[in-house]
Amino acid sequence: MRIRLLLVCLSCVLSSPPLAHSAEYDLVVYGGTSAGVISAVQARRMGKTVVIVGPDKHLGGLSAGGLGFTDTGNKAVIGGLARDFYHRVWKHYDTDAAWKWQKKSEYGGKGQGTPAIDGEQRTQWIFEPHVAEQVFEELVKEYAIPVHRGEWLDRVQGVQQQAGRIVAITMLSGKTYSGKMFIDATYEGDLMAAARCDYHVGREATSVYDEAWNGVQTGVLHHRHHFGALKTPISPYLVPGDKTSGVLPRISTESPGEYGAGDKRVQAYCFRMCLTDHAPNRVPFPKPEGYDPRQYELLIRVLESGWRETFDKFDPIPNHKTDTNNHGPFSTDNIGMNYDYPDATYERRREILREHVTYQQGWLYFLANDPRVPEATRQAMSRWGLAKDEFVDNENWSHQIYVREARRLVGSFVMTENELLKKKPTPESVGMGSYTIDSHNVQRYITPDGYVQNEGDIGVGLKGPYSIAYGSLVPRKGQCGNLLVPVCVSSSHIAFGSIRMEPVFMILGQSAATAAVMAIDANQTVQEVPYAALREKLLSDGQVLEYQGAGGEAKSSRSIRSKELAGVVVDDEAATLTGEWTSSQSTGHYVDQAYRHDGGVHDGKLTAHFETRLPQAGRYEVRVAYSPNPNRASNVPVTVTHSGGQSTVKLNQQKPLAMDDLFVSLGQFEFAANTPASVQFSNAEVDGYVIIDAVQWIPVQP
Repeated sequence: MRIRLLLVCLSCVLSSPPLAHSAEYDLVVYGGTSAGVISAVQARRMGKTVVIVGPDKHLGGLSAGGLGFTDTGNKAVIGGLARDFYHRVWKHYDTDAAWKWQKKSEYGGKGQGTPAIDGEQRTQWIFEPHVAEQVFEELVKEYAIPVHRGEWLDRVQGVQQQAGRIVAITMLSGKTYSGKMFIDATYEGDLMAAARCDYHVGREATSVYDEAWNGVQTGVLHHRHHFGALKTPISPYLVPGDKTSGVLPRISTESPGEYGAGDKRVQAYCFRMCLTDHAPNRVPFPKPEGYDPRQYELLIRVLESGWRETFDKFDPIPNHKTDTNNHGPFSTDNIGMNYDYPDATYERRREILREHVTYQQGWLYFLANDPRVPEATRQAMSRWGLAKDEFVDNENWSHQIYVREARRLVGSFVMTENELLKKKPTPESVGMGSYTIDSHNVQRYITPDGYVQNEGDIGVGLKGPYSIAYGSLVPRKGQCGNLLVPVCVSSSHIAFGSIRMEPVFMILGQSAATAAVMAIDANQTVQEVPYAALREKLLSDGQVLEYQGAGGEAKSSRSIRSKELAGVVVDDEAATLTGEWTSSQSTGHYVDQAYRHDGGVHDGKLTAHFETRLPQAGRYEVRVAYSPNPNRASNVPVTVTHSGGQSTVKLNQQKPLAMDDLFVSLGQFEFAANTPASVQFSNAEVDGYVIIDAVQWIPVQP
């Protein structure tokens, strides 16, 4: 398959002679990502001249590049122009013409715990890539924003600065753009770096910001994207168990590093794929140039172990399509192949992107065609293909790789897990995030006992939405007085794991542009913008800067307060736990701040003991709360201790919740007063994720 158009365009630019050109604007936005478009729209709404210039041929970045299954978190904190974007998506799908391959009534898709289409709020959170791009194109047209595409910053000599400010930026084409203010809206932070602002690449040690989840995380196995989730350990050697035979491809032989230590590695990238099983719109998976089936030997061993979760992240979007993301120990994430991408030259990045395309298209082709793949999996994959009506100028392959993390500004304020987890206050909020702290795997290595393992995949639940500081958008005082950075924000690696969501980038893009305009009007640096005035303007434009539940607690719109429920309720926060349970807010409703899951390890080492003393003797119905999903266990052993002894129930957590969309009943049991009444969960011999949230005792009237 030929090189992606993005790479071809880059090659052409690198060989093009300089062109004489100069233009001046109030605000120059470098990068046509979702944050870049929203920044430009906000500046125009405030009466300023603005231009979007950058390498992108297509607007919208990853939002238009395949990530249609939006990572929303708590939708209540998505306001301003970001919410307007999702409203415009809703308007598109509120017409019959939008449903070419599927009736709207047949879709019924769900986002992350809520419906994909929110008719009451007139927003839609799940969408096709071309629809998102169309919305971004309509925005720049509506606000008469010039867009200069295919323009690559001269990162060596292209940033002209005077007295601590950027005066102009020059592209490899020779075009120059002068401005009073600049915004770096790229995923890589190229303008920020070329302007010599402080930044960081990789993971900080846990000691740098006093964090628990930063740095090397050997032994921490969250989610199911690791080899510990398999029934049997996997040998990394060509001949299983024989170190002298050599190591399989895509496994590092280097030491993973000491737990908690910092390193220069970054979490894995992939392309979010738009696939379809609708034959009239399906293109069979191509065999990529350079395809080598030996690259997938480790995948064969994963499949031979009994793993059958290939299709668990084929998330449905409208018109019989998917947003397909990484899932499992060996999937679309190209682990360990992107470490030098953030600071790499354009030429080197081109090589990295080409390798990622070859790997991921090869992964698809291998699963659909290699005879060693189990027949059921091979036949199921063969029914899928690329969507013919997406990415039509790029052979139906996304034009935007998922740069989950590259450079990160070290600015006036650094966001860390301590602010996200409410251990420390956040000053001067300019927007909110709410998604689980989430890092994908960083490396694949050989354990001391001679097996393969992934490292770096982290999932840590929050205590509710959190504020993002204005200081995280601006360089340190004295470094650059007219630059704002709404994407590569000033944050630690693990804090960026939550901040890095497309709705948040749009929120911060609007706030950055607002501050830029205020700095222009007051002839100030971005570090000098008075927060009180900035806050007033952001709130008047619909931004959400704080989110308080009853009693002053941060509260998710999907959270149900235990004190508001009938009977006696014990939340997972009060349970006695053994083993490593992972907190999450990803799907469904839940009691209080979050629920927990076992990471799908099935090892029988995790238990959760919910205990109370009931005020009166009698018969009680015992209910349990969980978030249902097809990947949940259908046979969770739950033991109820009551007056008559113990009763064990096998709970199917795949089934919908029958009571208030929150609970199911384990049955009715007799209990004595003021003696321990308990319910215990185990993950022994289960066939999926085990979820714990809350247990409720409801008295039964005689």
